Amino acid sequence: MLLQLLGQHFVHTALIAGAIVAVVSGAIGTFVVARGLSFAVHAVSELGFTGAAAALVVGVDPVLGMIGGSLLVGGALGAASLRSSERDSSIGAVLAFGLGLGVLFLSLYQGYATEATNLLFGSIVGVDDHQLHLLAAVAALVLAALVVIYRPLLFSTVDPDVAEARGVPLRAINIVVFLLLALTTAEAIQVVGVLLVLTLVITPAAAAQRLTARPAVAVLVSIAIALIATEGGILLSLQKAWPTSFFISSISFAVYLAARGWQSIKG
Repeated sequence: MLLQLLGQHFVHTALIAGAIVAVVSGAIGTFVVARGLSFAVHAVSELGFTGAAAALVVGVDPVLGMIGGSLLVGGALGAASLRSSERDSSIGAVLAFGLGLGVLFLSLYQGYATEATNLLFGSIVGVDDHQLHLLAAVAALVLAALVVIYRPLLFSTVDPDVAEARGVPLRAINIVVFLLLALTTAEAIQVVGVLLVLTLVITPAAAAQRLTARPAVAVLVSIAIALIATEGGILLSLQKAWPTSFFISSISFAVYLAARGWQSIKG
């Protein structure tokens, strides 16, 4: 049965889409974890869903609404340049208001909100060729931007005070990071859904940081973990009719636990 399914076009599309999302999520996730922005990922993903619901009300593709909503929130949070002491409370307040708006938009929508509610749980096997091309284009943009800003981004992540003294534009870097995070989150939502987006953006990076202290190596390890979790999750879901997001999150979490165990053994 698995061999027969592997010959299907929709499976090929799912595996390619999963690989694209895994690479981008693993790459930016390393900096997100290092900068303490894990809660921001949750906020951006939830408010991306609000954007999808708003798009349904006005008759626009919910995926475009999700991307637009994520970018709007990401840009606003980046421009605010909040201190860590007030970041979580501010994000929580915005998140609560955004979710309220999402509920309002869904209540105003007169049709079936299946497309929007599917984003809550992800539907990687439902990705079509058009969405695959969009995923590839967004991924190329995010990865190219990360390459361009890698050195100042790394510098400002490791020691923001010294970086600012050396002339690194912290606010601009912060805005770019949040915008790239928004695009990555919007991509990951289509694989694991709003409720499990932390699985690809945070968990692999958190595991990688426990396996190596070298930033460049951590990025590669994070990408590898995300790839293993995503591709393995898709293949396992083909064999057993359980949600793909469950397998992806389970593999990712198992690797994270193993990384913590390895760190403890090393002392």
